[in-house]
Amino acid sequence: MSVDSCTGNDTETETGIGTGIEYVEDVSPGSGALPPRARYASSDAASLSLNGTWRFRLSPTAEAGSFAREGYDAGGWAEIAVPGHWVLQGHGSPVYTNHRYPFPVDPPRVPTENPTGDHLRVFDLPADWPCGDGDGAVLRFDGVESCARVWLNGTELGTFKGSRLDHEFTVGPLLKVTGNVLAVRVHQWSAGSYLEDQDQWWLPGIFRDVTLLHRPADGVRDFFVHASYDHRAGTGTLRVDSDVAGRVTVPELGIDVPTGEPVTVPVRPWSAEVPRLYDGVLATGGERVPLRIGFRTVEVADGLIKVNGRPVLFKGVNRHEWHPERGRALDLETMRADVLLMKRHNINAVRTSHYPPHPAFLDLCDEYGLWVLDECDLETHGFTELAWRDNPVDDDRWTPALLDRAARMVERDKNHPSIVLWSLGNEAGGGRGLTAMAEWIRARDPSRPLHYEGDRDCRDTDVYARMYAGHAEVERIGRHLDGGPLRRRRLPFLMCEYAHAMGNGPGGLADYQRLFASYQRLQGGFVWEWIDHGIAHPKLGFAYGGDFGEELHDGNFVCDGLVLPDRRPSPGLVEYKKVLEPVGITGDGTAGAVRVTNGYDAADLSALAFSWSYQVDGETLASGPLPVPALAPGESADVKLPAPPAEAPDGEAHWLIRAALAADTAWAERGHVVAWGQFPVSDRTPPRVPATARLRVSDGVLTLGPGTFDARTGALTAVGDVAVTGLRLDVWRAPTDNDEGAAWQDAPRCGPRWRGLGLHRMRHRLDAVEAGGDALTVRTRVAPAGRELGLSTVYRWTADGDRLRLAVRVVPEGDWTLPLPRLGIRLGLPAARADRVRWFGGGPGEAYPDSKAAAMTGRWESTVAGLQTPYVRPQENGARIDVRWAELGGLRIEGDPLFFLTARRWTTEQLDAATHRTALVPGDTIWVNLDHAQHGLGSQSCGPGPLPHHQLRVEPSEFAFVFAPDPGAA
Repeated sequence: MSVDSCTGNDTETETGIGTGIEYVEDVSPGSGALPPRARYASSDAASLSLNGTWRFRLSPTAEAGSFAREGYDAGGWAEIAVPGHWVLQGHGSPVYTNHRYPFPVDPPRVPTENPTGDHLRVFDLPADWPCGDGDGAVLRFDGVESCARVWLNGTELGTFKGSRLDHEFTVGPLLKVTGNVLAVRVHQWSAGSYLEDQDQWWLPGIFRDVTLLHRPADGVRDFFVHASYDHRAGTGTLRVDSDVAGRVTVPELGIDVPTGEPVTVPVRPWSAEVPRLYDGVLATGGERVPLRIGFRTVEVADGLIKVNGRPVLFKGVNRHEWHPERGRALDLETMRADVLLMKRHNINAVRTSHYPPHPAFLDLCDEYGLWVLDECDLETHGFTELAWRDNPVDDDRWTPALLDRAARMVERDKNHPSIVLWSLGNEAGGGRGLTAMAEWIRARDPSRPLHYEGDRDCRDTDVYARMYAGHAEVERIGRHLDGGPLRRRRLPFLMCEYAHAMGNGPGGLADYQRLFASYQRLQGGFVWEWIDHGIAHPKLGFAYGGDFGEELHDGNFVCDGLVLPDRRPSPGLVEYKKVLEPVGITGDGTAGAVRVTNGYDAADLSALAFSWSYQVDGETLASGPLPVPALAPGESADVKLPAPPAEAPDGEAHWLIRAALAADTAWAERGHVVAWGQFPVSDRTPPRVPATARLRVSDGVLTLGPGTFDARTGALTAVGDVAVTGLRLDVWRAPTDNDEGAAWQDAPRCGPRWRGLGLHRMRHRLDAVEAGGDALTVRTRVAPAGRELGLSTVYRWTADGDRLRLAVRVVPEGDWTLPLPRLGIRLGLPAARADRVRWFGGGPGEAYPDSKAAAMTGRWESTVAGLQTPYVRPQENGARIDVRWAELGGLRIEGDPLFFLTARRWTTEQLDAATHRTALVPGDTIWVNLDHAQHGLGSQSCGPGPLPHHQLRVEPSEFAFVFAPDPGAA
């Protein structure tokens, strides 16, 4: 029995409950769901969120027992949060694969071992719920992975697939005033899983909102807001097509017209830089829906993507949805935090890899201003293991499911001005199904270009897109020398994925950005990706693939983001912000002027306030405002600097120019620095230490100035009263994810080659200790076991009484065919004296040869712990670049030339051996690396390695350090 339309009248209903599970392996998108329609955030119609605590039962197979009948007793079931994933709430375990399916590939069949979660929610209608009105109500699911079957009050509503897509069911006649029972059966694996192989954790469950929506008679159904902008006339044309006739009003623009009727008025356009939205209302006889209207026109013209008549440079990121505790079940504030972080780091675009995001995220993109490439919920990457045999996108049986996914994306999201491109999906090979999707989307919405990276001939797409192309190839594309079909050569180029942000990196961002700025055809790209997908773990810190006992997994390849799992910006994000600066500030520091260039696509510089400061040896002596005209996009101006302070002392001087927000904005406060430039005025004077101290010998101890040495080995044991241990040449670093590289790449990978050569187990042979007069010379040979090549290394110590100078000369022996990880010296200092670190050089964060644009020269201070970057998988990190001097552990250390500084409370070997941060236990020694050079980072974990000029070639080298007791140390 059930109760009809909230009236309380008992009526017989068909339960629709059966044991058949054929729908799980059916290639169709499902049955019973309403056609897709536009999503809107709110209306004056009633709604009821069904999020919250649900009853839950997990079964090992899809053939779980019946549970959807009325009166079923689920009192003994567990409880689970919806939205949520059951594997993150104590029921089963998550699985991570990059592209391999975690089940046998036999489309559309799935394993009998198919975890199935039954969900029950009992709810009452609010007292003011309008009963018996028209269509009554619809039940909406925003996201369920991967296949669901739904009942309400014992009546089956239908089944659906398409995990990241809306599905609605008519439920009005089934509702009761009290005691409604919503039953949802969710299968982890289904035919739909073959279409969702998207380089992420496989996380089953109801992970987005579930909502009951009242649908009044004559209410709004589907509608399409067309809001174009004519940049020549400065006018916008608005037309709102609606399935149900009504009126459209926009009070600010004086618009009050029937649906379907166009109106043209003067407007300000919408862009990612100036996201101007106009509030309007779509009113039908039974409902009022607020509209947020952004006028803009997107086109591919003259071989370029243009918005409002101007080419756009996409400074973007790929964004999977992720939270370290809740997986893909994101709340609004987490989504807002992502958008604010992006805006504050000069990111202007998002590719929704590889599925439509939670709809609230797109509302935020409209509001704050981000260009969006909206991607369909489609990837069949695992079929590459079969040479793409039986790929669903080239099998006509699957085309209805592909078209359903395309339609649900476009219809849901079509009214967002932030969306400027549609994407057919990702890494799904090629085939007729993609062509059918492209034809449908073009017919439905010709106002946006189409993207799909796998369409190399660009038959179905409007842009040429690539992943991880190297710098040289990108330059050839920019110069139209890439070959290929004529149609492709005439299209704009996007890097839909580049600069793989896995672990320490990516390197080479500035080199890519220089290419984007140099060739108009290159319209930017999207770094892979936004966030590390580490799962919070009580013992491991953050877990990655393999930490849950998966039989097939891809390790920490899931941790490849610009922000760490807890949303702390990585050094890579800070570097990206600097590289993406929308204002160019250039100069040589001695000309008395700087050149300021507006690199925005649409905004002038009136929102920014410029300032200058004059620094000597890292200390600011004077500062003030710098008048800069409100340059239009693309314009430049030479801006005169004030005279340097008359009282400035001698030393290494710099100008520092900043461009900051002149007033609070929606995404950052006044004073937030958008761009900066720093220019040397005078050069640094290298440290000079005359060799005036004499070497003294007593009881097996050598003394030279403040230095104490072992007379037998020549090893430094102290500087003043500071004990020193283990000083020697060091060439090893704990390989980064980019050093280790991706196994499928043709280019040689440094990490495996370094280990193969034995650089992680170098041996140090003492050849001679030459003590006498004013110098101590120690001759050694540093070489890996089992190899004939090595590094002849000479340490020469001199002093002036107060300071101790070490000159190091390294000469390679043998045939070195690969670069070194690092080249410098390592030493240990007592941890009790070395917690605080001060330095003059690049900072405040870590930097490496091809990731140093964000390193500002200045005086910086940190704890040793603060120098570390907590990458999910431990690896080389924390180097400070271009250091002139550093003070730590009671020592002052100067370099000649500039050096890299690294300090940590564990050895490089311990760092290398650790698989998670929790394995690193601080010891009693601070291990300090003073590096003459470091190998670049690159992004070879998926992309190219370091460019040749960022590689550390093996060649004769000389460098020196000066040690002295730190007069400021306690």
